Order: sequence, then structure tokens, then C-alpha cells
Amino acid sequence: MTLIVLLVATLVFRSLGALGVGRFGTWRVSAVHGLAVMMVMTASAHFVPAGVTFMPNRADMAAMVPPFVPFPAFMVYLSGVLELAGAVGLVLPATRRVAAICLALLFVVLLPANIYAAMEEVGEWSPLWQRIPEQVVYIAVALMGAVRRSSERVS
Repeated sequence: MTLIVLLVATLVFRSLGALGVGRFGTWRVSAVHGLAVMMVMTASAHFVPAGVTFMPNRADMAAMVPPFVPFPAFMVYLSGVLELAGAVGLVLPATRRVAAICLALLFVVLLPANIYAAMEEVGEWSPLWQRIPEQVVYIAVALMGAVRRSSERVS
């Protein structure tokens, strides 16, 4: 689902660029904004109360945290806050580079939780064979945001 959100949001932003919205004039910037939309969606699950069944909730997320990580509930909130901060940072040209690098690192740090959840079959999550390639895509898109073209202005 998250990959679909990334792809659809990227296409919407790039379509706006094709219609003349200068901010979305490149695939790179459109993809970075698409990643920001995806991050808001995934971060929201970190704050949904237990018992909500139509989307993952914070109890589901805490169950994904590997046993070697202390304070799973706190880590769920922390990662949600970091995801939201990353999303905001991606849409602001002045902070895009730093936010993109930080999000790429966050995706790497969160990979063990995704592997643990897939291997232990925690919740109704995507299988491991799907998770790792998706993480690679997210890291690649984030790192695209870290590249600043000389023609782009930082304001």
C-alpha cells in the first residue's frame, strides 16, 4: 500500500508540473514530494489508538519492534515523529537535503523491525520478500532528494 501511495502521489505531483506548477517541474522533486505524502501516511499509523482495525495502529507497530530494542511503545512514537519531521523537511527546499539523508538513514535503522515483523509474522504485514525491495526504493527516493541540481534554488 505504501508503495502505491508513493507512486500515485509522485504521478499527481508530476502531472501538476506538466500543467505548469513550477515547483513540480522535475520527476526528482515530484518523487520527493510523493515520499513526503507517503511518510505522513505511514507516520499517522504510529499514533492511531489500539483497537482501530482499518489501518495499522500503535499496538501493531509496537509488536513489530524486535525484542532487543528497549521501550517499544516509545520507539513507535519516536519513529512516527521522525517520519513526520522528515516529511516536512522534504517539502521545504532549504531543508530537503538534510531531511532526505536523515530519512534514508531512518529507513536503514527501521529495516530490522520490518524483517522481524515479516519473519515472526507480526500482524498483517507484507511478506519479507516485498519489504526489503520496498525499503530500497524508499531509500533511493530519499537519496534523490539529497541531490541538489545547480539550477535549483534554495529558499
